[in-house]
Amino acid sequence: MASSGEVAVARAVLIHGPLSRAALTARLDLSAASLTRLAKPLLDSGVLVEVNDVADGSVGRPSRPLDIAPHKGRFVGVKLTGTHLYAVSTGIRAEPMAWIDHPLTDRSPGGVIDDIARSINNLEIEDLTGVGVSLGGFVRHGVVEHAPFLEWHGVHLAELLSERVGAPVTVENDVVALAEAERWFGIGRDLPGFAIVTIGAGVGYGLVVGGQAVRTVDAGAGTGGHIPLAAGGPVCPDGHRGCAQAVLTSGAIAGQVSAALQRPVSYDEVLRLASAGEPSAQTVVNAAGDALGRFIALAANLTLQSSVVLAGEGIGIYDLVAHRVTNAVHAERGPNAEPVHIHVDRSGFRAWARGAAAVSIQTAIHRLPA
Repeated sequence: MASSGEVAVARAVLIHGPLSRAALTARLDLSAASLTRLAKPLLDSGVLVEVNDVADGSVGRPSRPLDIAPHKGRFVGVKLTGTHLYAVSTGIRAEPMAWIDHPLTDRSPGGVIDDIARSINNLEIEDLTGVGVSLGGFVRHGVVEHAPFLEWHGVHLAELLSERVGAPVTVENDVVALAEAERWFGIGRDLPGFAIVTIGAGVGYGLVVGGQAVRTVDAGAGTGGHIPLAAGGPVCPDGHRGCAQAVLTSGAIAGQVSAALQRPVSYDEVLRLASAGEPSAQTVVNAAGDALGRFIALAANLTLQSSVVLAGEGIGIYDLVAHRVTNAVHAERGPNAEPVHIHVDRSGFRAWARGAAAVSIQTAIHRLPA
């Protein structure tokens, strides 16, 4: 296995590259001699490559920046819900290459593994480097301890799937995986920390502090879904009035409008009705915007992180209520606090699948050969 120093060099180049040697030594606080020693085996093995000369402002000949070899790895990221599978094939920087999604044929662990294996085959990947799987619930060391949407307990998914597909498998909570994708390949690359809030079938909440994603039992317990946001709001299935799950999930929003109109209404139809000015839909959507703003303000206030990433398959509502969200954030934020910077990832389920690919890439970087 590569040394910790070699891994640090490869990781820095992967996330921030191409990088000149001067920039890399400054970023990692290395001497030029140490960088040369650490980079040599990575160059010899083809993990790193030298790219075209560039003038970096220093005296002397132009430098040849280091970059990750663009064709070094192929990965698959899989996002599982209680009913669907979403998969993406990517390169070494989690850049999407092909997508596939379909309903799960069987929610049992064996049935889901069959579905994942078929999806990987359909993506037609040669020399698969690794597979990442993300899902709602608590995951530890590749074991799905609890996944409420799939009704799984104690499933050794990483081991079973790896045996099936013949490649290393990394399994992670979906919000943590999404946070890792933002930390390595998204807006989080240059941020020491940020909160991430997801809305869709559920409400997710994750945190990156000091350049590290927070991983605890609570990170997979869905506790963010029960934060109280609207004192007079509807009641969630667990009996909490006005909590995030009761006012921000796509099911709750669709349910409220369905009750008001006395007919079934889907979440997408709610957004269309609200955009067209239908009063009941507008009322519910506006209330959700106010609640989302309070959630974001709470996340920023309690974590001391002024950057917040919004994502999830229900994120389409944000464009209808962005002004209400920002007004609510301002109302709940101290006058001397940093402004909250909201970054929106509008890629829906594809963002979840890319997050799964990202944790597989992280695992691959940490197991670089010597």
